[in-house]
Amino acid sequence: MKITDDDIQNLAHLSRLELSNSEAISMKEDLSKILDFIATIEQLDLKNIEPLVYMTTSENVLREDRASSSIGHDQAMKNAPEADSDYFKVPKVVDK
Repeated sequence: MKITDDDIQNLAHLSRLELSNSEAISMKEDLSKILDFIATIEQLDLKNIEPLVYMTTSENVLREDRASSSIGHDQAMKNAPEADSDYFKVPKVVDK
């Protein structure tokens, strides 16, 4: 499939991108390479090939989820740079 400059400008408009001339040329070349690659894949006989579900055969090794004791309120408050009775004091982030 041949990519035209109008196709690139239309894609840029739909994507809300502002492309310079050099960026449009680069985008045109990249899209042409992608479409050529897809055309090559379409020519292959893939009838007996199973779809790829995962990129590797490795499995995640997850630890068992066990409840454990955590630090108490007093210890947590000792780690705070600044505290006020039962709460952490933090700098104001949002202005009204």
